[in-house]
Amino acid sequence: MSKFDSIRPFFDAEANKAILEIIDNPMLVAMMEFTFPEDNSQLWKELMRHTHSLRDFQINFFYPGVMKVLERSSDGLSTSGFEQLEPNTAYLFVSNHRDIILDTSLLNACLFENGLVMTTSAIGDNLIQKPFLLTLSRLNRNFAIRRGLKGRELLESSILASEFIYNSLDHENRSVWIAQREGRTKDGNDMTQKGVLRMLTLAEKGEDPFRYFQKIKLVPVSISYEYDPTDTLKIPELIAKARDEKYIKSENEDFLNLLRGIIGTKKRIHLSINGVMNEAVDQIAEQDVPLSEKLSQLADVIDKKIWEGYRLWPSNFIAHDLLHSKDEFKSHYTKKEKEDFEKRIEAKINSQNPEELEKYLSMYANPVDNKRKVTQLS
Repeated sequence: MSKFDSIRPFFDAEANKAILEIIDNPMLVAMMEFTFPEDNSQLWKELMRHTHSLRDFQINFFYPGVMKVLERSSDGLSTSGFEQLEPNTAYLFVSNHRDIILDTSLLNACLFENGLVMTTSAIGDNLIQKPFLLTLSRLNRNFAIRRGLKGRELLESSILASEFIYNSLDHENRSVWIAQREGRTKDGNDMTQKGVLRMLTLAEKGEDPFRYFQKIKLVPVSISYEYDPTDTLKIPELIAKARDEKYIKSENEDFLNLLRGIIGTKKRIHLSINGVMNEAVDQIAEQDVPLSEKLSQLADVIDKKIWEGYRLWPSNFIAHDLLHSKDEFKSHYTKKEKEDFEKRIEAKINSQNPEELEKYLSMYANPVDNKRKVTQLS
């Protein structure tokens, strides 16, 4: 028994048994028919029956599925910064977070294509309550972050997650992906939660918890979608928060977000690796200030790196101009791009509702304001 059994992915020795348990599941069959539309089901099933490692499952089944998603629902993926990473090296990727499945799947596809160590990736346990989704996530090397805990339970869960992450990085030489905040950024304003960084340090048993970040290789990651396929699904929660009301998810909301993220229109996507933060971490570590201040400084640096690496699209500039009733960024988009975005607004939301329209436009406009904090825009 491992102390990580309650949250960890499968071991390779468990992979084949887990695959055989879901091989006839209608959801897996649908996924494989989408991924291999020309193949007889017996072909992929036979290959699955002879799959005995998580890497083989990811490369032979998950990776082709991601490529098919890109082909069917996007205008392509561009990347930058992967040349800064070294083979056979584990990194802690701290990323902005837009889509439940695709953010990590696209990163791993790029790591695989560049001959780099793929990640074990954090996922909220609220997303994997159904047995099939739990099995699939563990086969895809996800580890579970428990949600909705308080007090002692929250602390114990945070310590366990922190120790699992450090064990992956230091002992297994396995890269880790974690979002910069709990859950996805709904409003487009990418900000690192200090609590996430504090959680990571719980694995450090020495006198200075911040030393944790000097023992690992921290890499900020930016992902940007020209069209967020789940944009409209995020609006009710944004409105509830603006009204200071408690937001209660519908029964199948998480699954609907997951599905929409996969099949919804994205147009262009960019994924940016924003350097290894060894130097910045060392500079913060040298300061004689409390841990809380060090974590705040680190969060600020991560934010700036993510904003710098974020690729702004015509949709971002159009939304910013519409939101502020200006044409400040008109050189960044064409008349047709603006018309297409306005058609999307009319089709997706009630544009006559000022509150709804403001939340929708802000979701796309906020990255422009953040980018402007770290670079010149005109």
